[in-house]
This record gives sequence, C-alpha cells and structure tokens, in this order.
Amino acid sequence: MFTSILLSNLFLIPFTSPTYKFINSLLVPLSIPCLLYSSDLRRILRSTQQLLPAFVLGTFSTVISTIATFKICSLKSLGGDSWKIASALAARHIGGAINFISVSETLNIKGSSISSSIAADNIVVALYFSFLFLSSNKFKKTSEVTPSSEATKDIKDDGEGFANLENISLALFTSSTLCFIGNFLTKMLIPNSSALPIISLLTVAASTTFPKFFGKLSDAGGIIGVIFIQLFFAASGAAGSIADVLKNAPVLFLFSGMQILLHYISLMTFGRFFNIGKRELYVASNANVGGPTTAAAMAKGKNWPDLILPGLLVGILGYATGTIIGLSLGITVLQKMI
Repeated sequence: MFTSILLSNLFLIPFTSPTYKFINSLLVPLSIPCLLYSSDLRRILRSTQQLLPAFVLGTFSTVISTIATFKICSLKSLGGDSWKIASALAARHIGGAINFISVSETLNIKGSSISSSIAADNIVVALYFSFLFLSSNKFKKTSEVTPSSEATKDIKDDGEGFANLENISLALFTSSTLCFIGNFLTKMLIPNSSALPIISLLTVAASTTFPKFFGKLSDAGGIIGVIFIQLFFAASGAAGSIADVLKNAPVLFLFSGMQILLHYISLMTFGRFFNIGKRELYVASNANVGGPTTAAAMAKGKNWPDLILPGLLVGILGYATGTIIGLSLGITVLQKMI
C-alpha cells in the first residue's frame, strides 16, 4: 500500500484507473467468501466454550470504546467519512482487516481516508500486540499437550484441503456463485446497497450447512482472499494523497489508540466481573484486534496449547460477525452523533 502511495504521488502510476475499479468492484467481493470458508458456526461454538465468553465481551468492549472515542475524538477532519472510518475501525477491532475492507467498500470510503486509517491503525495494533505479549509474561505457561482427540477429529473432519489447482478453481467458482446470489438478493431486498453484508451472511450460512465441502476449500480460499486483499490495499494506496495521509494520520492514530485502550480497559473490567481468566481475555482481545492467525500465534508463542484452536476459531467468528456489527454501529449510532 505504501509503495503504491509513493508511486502515485511521484506520478509513476495514475491516481485513478479502471484497474482500481475492477479490483474494488470484483476482486474485493470475491475475497470475502474465500476468507470465510472456515466459518462453520457449529464447530466454532462446539470448540470454543472456554474462550467464547471472553471474545463476546471483547466485541462488546470494542462497541463501547468506539462510541466513547467517537464522542471525544469525532474525526471532523475527515468530513463525511468520519463516522464511516469509525465504523470500519470498529469492525477491524472486532474481527480483523477483512472487516475493515468490507465496511470501507460498503460505505464507499475515499481512498485517502482508507490509506490514512490503515497507516495509523497498523502502528497502534503492532504496539498493542507487543503490550499483550509482554504483559502476559507473568501468566504461568501450561505444560505442552497435544490437542484433544475431539479437536483433532474436528480439524480432520472439516479437512482443510491442499491449495492445489483443483481446489483453487473450485474456491473461485464457489465464491463467484455466492457473490452472484448475494448481488441478486441485494437488488431484490435492498436496492442501491452494497452486497457485501449479504454475501458474508450467505457464506457463513453455507459454511455452517456444508462444513466438509467448504473446509476443503479453506486453504485455497485463504490464499486467494489474501492476494485480493493485498490488491485492494495497493489500489487504495494509489488513490491516496501523501498530503492527506500526513494530515489525517495523527488524529487517526489518536482515535485508534484511544479506541483500543478503552477496549482493553473495558474487557479487563468485564472479565474480572465475570471471573474469566486473564489468558482467555488476552487471546480473545488478540482475536478481536488481529484476527484468527495472530490469536493462534500468540497462544502458541506463550505455550498455551489449549487456547490455540479456540483462538483460531473465535478469530474466524470475528471475520463472520465484524462487518455486520461495524455497519450496524455506524448507521444506527455513530452517524447520528455527528
């Protein structure tokens, strides 16, 4: 993204191009189902009993922190994008970057606002992960154990297939089919609206109904989704002005930092009230802010093997729910606070 910002501002690539529109209108929608093929809600609920309450509290804490932060720091310098960016950051701090992208596309946020937000938020998130990792050193490590037979069976049964040519082709075809149905339903039910929320809901419903089929596609879908997401970042960066990024990044850094700080304080307070362990709270917070891979990586790095699979699965739950929650928060609450 930063490379494309630099290249466009040096006039080596254009600020606007049909290619960018192609990425935003076709590749971004295709990426959403690809990254949600593991969203089998029955498996998630079955395998995350110890971590799910902490994740739900983390999500609620993000909602509270977003409202409070937007009241204090309303992002007026972004103009009409202010509440939209707050909504996108809320979605990002519920389930990860995929939700930020989905909300940004749904609300038609300007490229310069997206670039500034990503630049500021990435720094805040990196600092927050360092804080979580260092402050959890006082917690006792658990003995190294292998995953339970039930969890192992779960993984094998839902069988993430190899990312071979057949699965990549099938993942793209399936994503295209879900996008077609999602667009059709959107035009029928809510004309002139983005189809991404309905596409997300369709994918989660399909993955829950047919877990073996979609589980087989999750590896291939993940690769495709990540590539398309990186193309979205590059296109957003190319449309951004360095002057706008430098102008807006400081206030967005403050907003994101305050948002995550209040998320942490709220989550720790609720966790103490409901008597939830600190390990669970830390992994759940990591899943909220970073997504499944960072949560599982933290659990593995801290030698908490019993939280690796639950951390991965609640992160996937964040993928599945973050967009809807972020959009609902923005449209029903934040927009009316301006």
